[in-house]
Amino acid sequence: MNPPTIEPKQLQPQGPGAVSCPGAVDIVDCKRCLVGSAFCAVLTLSVALTGCAVGPDFRQPAAPTNSSYTPQALVAETASPTGRDGGSQRFLVGNDIPEQWWSLFHSAALDGLVREALEKSPTLGAAQAALRAARENLVAERGGLLYPSIGASATGARERVSAASLGLPSNGGAGGNPELTVINASLNASYNPDVFGGARRRIEGVAAQADFAQFELEATFLTLTSSIAATAIKEASLRAQLQATREVLAAEERQLAVVQRQYDLGAVSRVALLGQQTQAASTRAALPGLEKTLTQTRHQLAVLAGRLPSDADLPEFTLDALQLPPELPVTLPSALVRQRPDILASEALLHQASAQIGVATAALYPQFTLTAQYGRAAGTWSGLFKSQNIVWSFLAGVAQPIFNGGQLTAQRRAAVAAFEQAAHQYRQTVLQAFANVADALRALEADAVALAAIADSDALAKRTLDLTQAQYRLGAVSYLALLDAQRQYQLAHVNLVQAQASRLSDTAGLFQALGGGWWNRTAPLADVPADSGAAK
Repeated sequence: MNPPTIEPKQLQPQGPGAVSCPGAVDIVDCKRCLVGSAFCAVLTLSVALTGCAVGPDFRQPAAPTNSSYTPQALVAETASPTGRDGGSQRFLVGNDIPEQWWSLFHSAALDGLVREALEKSPTLGAAQAALRAARENLVAERGGLLYPSIGASATGARERVSAASLGLPSNGGAGGNPELTVINASLNASYNPDVFGGARRRIEGVAAQADFAQFELEATFLTLTSSIAATAIKEASLRAQLQATREVLAAEERQLAVVQRQYDLGAVSRVALLGQQTQAASTRAALPGLEKTLTQTRHQLAVLAGRLPSDADLPEFTLDALQLPPELPVTLPSALVRQRPDILASEALLHQASAQIGVATAALYPQFTLTAQYGRAAGTWSGLFKSQNIVWSFLAGVAQPIFNGGQLTAQRRAAVAAFEQAAHQYRQTVLQAFANVADALRALEADAVALAAIADSDALAKRTLDLTQAQYRLGAVSYLALLDAQRQYQLAHVNLVQAQASRLSDTAGLFQALGGGWWNRTAPLADVPADSGAAK
């Protein structure tokens, strides 16, 4: 995929959204304008000239033509391990991702926590506010650049002037100087005709910035929901690891009691007793670290949901309460660039950079200004309504840069370089997105194979431990053989829990890598209320 290119500088037809004359454009109707028919006529003419804009017209980068995310063809379904979170997962290439993809784990607690986060998350609330600000800035730019500025003013003055300054004979003394009253009421209008499209390019850039804020909001939404799902799965994994470690510790303590009795009877050496005590102490030492990590994970989950970590009613997650989705929709590669929020946000920045070239180019051309004033001036308030006291003025101006030390051309070259930078950053974003999807797909394939192997290893280790314990009680095997069987089972059991959690977390990672299905949302995310205050 090559970076977008820039067209040569030229006058190009204006696309949708061309400026039209605000209000009536009929010259006869304009005679009724308070700013005068001359201003309306020139305004109509200037609007007619705004049919072209300098600088490149932005074109959306073409999507990659690849038919696959990985060099090897994607398997139709993964391996089918046994036990909890076993079974195969089928890849449905070309199917769409549901909006609430996390519901595929069939966890009411997860669904509820995500809904709560959408209402209370300050991160999401900040992104929503940023989008509203960007949209209002766009409205302000359109109003300020595309339409005339019209204002009203009224002044009243009472002053004494020198008769000599008016060319009148002075009678001497203060009484010989006339006193004047001037009352003025007028409408003032000004307009900068966008003949070469600089204002429209500037508005185009602000609109692209609003698009960027929109996709940043979607990216925040995706990151928030994905983080909640991943953190909930991590909590479930830690709980399972804690349970597995405690079960192993309980078995080791039972075995320690047996060895202690044997030692008391003189059947085993003190070395055997110390070895069993060391094994149990080593397993017990692993518990505080797991408990600390579990506590920190729950604190993180509370913050993601917009709560304080001290909240006591945060739901608890276990692997048994999370179901592995058996079917995984996989977006086509050609559609990924139209669905990943980070890619679309990068494209919006590219569009903004393109518009800035037009702004810098338009600065090289003449700039036009139109100003007009219509009003009445009199010495008394009643005199304002007399026709002979009508005053008006009209001014048309043009300014053409001639010499500025190369400033304007350098600014245009800088805008072109900034566009090229944005194009390379866009391409890097696309490459990274495709790598994310490829990693997730291969991870799911490997997870299924790994879980099948680890499940077999765990079952064999458990049978081996049970047999070794029975043989040790009969004196058929050494104590070292028992210790080795215990260590093998502990390792296999913890590995099994971690492998089960990996399938769940990598499934959530795939949904995140594919964009999360936000395009299927029925209501705009900007309309979802967000509580900016502290958690309850």
